[in-house]
Amino acid sequence: MDLWGLSSTILLACVLFLIFLSLWSQGFKKGKLPPGPTPLPFVGNILQLDFKNMTATFSELAEKYGPIYTLYMGTQRVVVLHGYSITKEALVDQGDVFMERGDMPIFDDMLKGQGVVFSHGERWKQIRRFSLMTLRNFGMGKRSIEERVQEEAQCLVEELRKTKGQPTDPTFILGCAPCNVICSILFNDRFQYNSEKFLYIMNLLNENFHLLNKPWSQLYNFLPAFRVHLPGEHKRISQNVKEMKHFILERVKEHQKNLDPNNPQDYIDCFLSKMQQEKDNPQSEFDLENLVMTGADLFGAGTETTSSTLRHGLLLILKHPEVQAKIHEEIDRVIGQNRVPSIKDRQDMPYMDAVIHEVQRFTDLIPLNLPHAVNRDIQFKQYVIPKGTTIFPLLSPALHDSKEFPNPDQFDPQHFLDTNGKFKKSDCFIPFSIGKRSCLGEGLARMELFLFLTTIVQNFTLKPVGDPNELSIKTSRVGFTNVPPKYQVRFLPR
Repeated sequence: MDLWGLSSTILLACVLFLIFLSLWSQGFKKGKLPPGPTPLPFVGNILQLDFKNMTATFSELAEKYGPIYTLYMGTQRVVVLHGYSITKEALVDQGDVFMERGDMPIFDDMLKGQGVVFSHGERWKQIRRFSLMTLRNFGMGKRSIEERVQEEAQCLVEELRKTKGQPTDPTFILGCAPCNVICSILFNDRFQYNSEKFLYIMNLLNENFHLLNKPWSQLYNFLPAFRVHLPGEHKRISQNVKEMKHFILERVKEHQKNLDPNNPQDYIDCFLSKMQQEKDNPQSEFDLENLVMTGADLFGAGTETTSSTLRHGLLLILKHPEVQAKIHEEIDRVIGQNRVPSIKDRQDMPYMDAVIHEVQRFTDLIPLNLPHAVNRDIQFKQYVIPKGTTIFPLLSPALHDSKEFPNPDQFDPQHFLDTNGKFKKSDCFIPFSIGKRSCLGEGLARMELFLFLTTIVQNFTLKPVGDPNELSIKTSRVGFTNVPPKYQVRFLPR
């Protein structure tokens, strides 16, 4: 091809691209969608996002376009809700429309819509309703959930005593405790902290939690068409999930052999009994696949999230020794040194309650929330959101609302205390999200955080390794979750 022919071809290609770009832009600006930045062909607004700090990117866009705006993740349309008011209006006031789960390809490819967290429609309704009822009425066996958490808290203290006051990375130990609580609820058993099987399960959970926080996993979700070209780490997540499902299935098979429907001992027994009750119902969603996947959901959501919050909590207490001194005073006055803390103590311990709330608010563990979707066309504000549109109802803007929490970027338990030192609730405190898709295990998590942290500080004085002023509380990466930085702590018996 001569030079003139080559130039003509390049010019024609450029003209066609510009025409395509113009049509793309005009096409996405049609209708009554919320405003937003102009997307590029194929990649949408991906290039405008900082994958190392997605929260900051979404806040910057909110300053320009307002509390509701439209983005395109590749070709996927996403409506972002930024702020408590707009989020409540959608997830609570219009909760029946916004209750569908939005697409997350990295989970959709692995889980196939099974379980409770990423399921849809009638399957989600049936399993969530059953799970909430089972956990709420957890009088099965001889121990309540609180008793199980209290027993595990004492086991946790014994493990911490073994460190003999030496510098310790608390990551593993603080992961074992909530994981054992889930084990107790699911199959009425717990593991010793040095059990090989337990170590294996903990490694699967911990590895997946960190892999999901890497930028490539977000690219997988936003550009699923390119997933075959992404690094193979997503295959490790999938394999880890398969191993977890196999572990749970083994337990389910053991339960099937010894099931007594009239005397259920744990969640698996209850689910198997429900399967028997509905075996002739063709509309039932209670089968082995959903049991195993729901068990994996409970492990994944109930272990690492609580463990990470506990690690953040100890780090913030180390960073603020004046906070630890006030906690010690309140514990000694209300509980003493010998009695095991109970959830009833929370009403008499406003400062400890405020500390735990502030840890969750400041930590902002899942800043972007899990995606929702609308199940029909809806007029929302002055806009029209088409059926199936993915919704990002962000949690971080509410937790860092400067009107509700003065100096929101500082750790301050006074955010949850009134002038008389009484605990003060806040509507903007939504770390578990709100509405029909709010966290299934919120009650359990709140109980664990109070009992574990109270029991630890009752028994130990936490000492940093070095100057507390030099401790870094910056998260290692702000992606799907805010992962706490690595640190060491000395647990000195009181």
